[in-house]
Amino acid sequence: MKIIQLEVEGFRSLKSQTWSPGDLNVVIGPNASGKSNILRVLEMLNAAASERLGRYVQNEGGMEPLVWDGAAKGIRVRAKMTPIPPYVDHLKDALTYELCLARLGKSSSYRIDHELLSNFSKVEAEEMRVPLKLLIERDPQHAVVFFDSQRVEAPDEAVSQEEAVLGMAGGPFAANKLVHEFQKELASWRVHQDFQTNSQARIRSPQVARAESQVSTDGQNLIAVLHTLYSESRQFKKEVNKAMRAAFGEDFEELLFPPDADQRIQMQIRWRSLQRGRSAADLSDGTLRFLFLLAVLANPSPAPLIAIDEPETGLHPSMLPIVAEYAREAANKAQVIFTTHSPEFLSAFGDGAPTTTVVECREGESVLRVLSGDTLAYWLKDYTLGELYRSSELEAMR
Repeated sequence: MKIIQLEVEGFRSLKSQTWSPGDLNVVIGPNASGKSNILRVLEMLNAAASERLGRYVQNEGGMEPLVWDGAAKGIRVRAKMTPIPPYVDHLKDALTYELCLARLGKSSSYRIDHELLSNFSKVEAEEMRVPLKLLIERDPQHAVVFFDSQRVEAPDEAVSQEEAVLGMAGGPFAANKLVHEFQKELASWRVHQDFQTNSQARIRSPQVARAESQVSTDGQNLIAVLHTLYSESRQFKKEVNKAMRAAFGEDFEELLFPPDADQRIQMQIRWRSLQRGRSAADLSDGTLRFLFLLAVLANPSPAPLIAIDEPETGLHPSMLPIVAEYAREAANKAQVIFTTHSPEFLSAFGDGAPTTTVVECREGESVLRVLSGDTLAYWLKDYTLGELYRSSELEAMR
């Protein structure tokens, strides 16, 4: 399930924007243009589907820093998605999820004023003269889930004004399979913005040995994920070994996961030229970041949406084509979104440029512009994406 179109109103610097991403995306623009706010709105939708919306708003400091210019009355997000398999008809089976948060006065509190999960918005259904298939419909007074033709209204005490009905789909509304599948997909998104590799980061310490197949948003369960996938998937082990040798040369032999105290495991890299493996505590930031990107992008079952803020951070330029290659492969199974400032990373994609979105700040508002495919293709005959970005031609392109 991938985003076809995303509409955002009143969220941080995204006053009123519509974005149509592709399968593989790079988002570029100057500092303070609002690139990271695209990832933040995706994070908010993920929190809504995971029954963590209240915690998300609280962690962001309440509604004031979340709404446009600190003064907007609320936030509206509408995401049109590709169908959930086995449904395949993008016209009939695409699903639209809409969520509206109303700020309560000038406080940092809010309530959910509107929530809708359906095949179309009501306006679209009227314009296209097609039947509207409602799955969730909510206003301040009522929360309704539909089971085929049956309408089930949730009791007031069962629905929090701060949590989305969608987030409850794994509980009392699990009988509606389509709602449950949509909720599970959205809750599985991974938005990575803060992967810490400093000397005190948990990633450098032994971790409890448990089966984990997806890297957490902060990346701190990386050792557990690498251990699980490296041990259970021959293909993943082969890809990681190939990528590590491409990045570090034939001196790389393999990853090791020796046991530590209290059912914990370490991660080590074995080099052919050394007798002792080097532990995660001794690895460079760039090495850990490269392994993190491999665990996310080379995952045999990637998250349905992967968003990574500035993947080039800490990496040698020679590693960037490797990351770009695995990003292309991941985009066959998932929707991949990068924000970047790196011309080298953009050039790493070669002739087949990903969907490129330019973010500009105009009078405090972030404006999103997806570059025209024909125009971009014309320039890419003679220049790489990175060369166009470095010359400022990319940001000026229409």
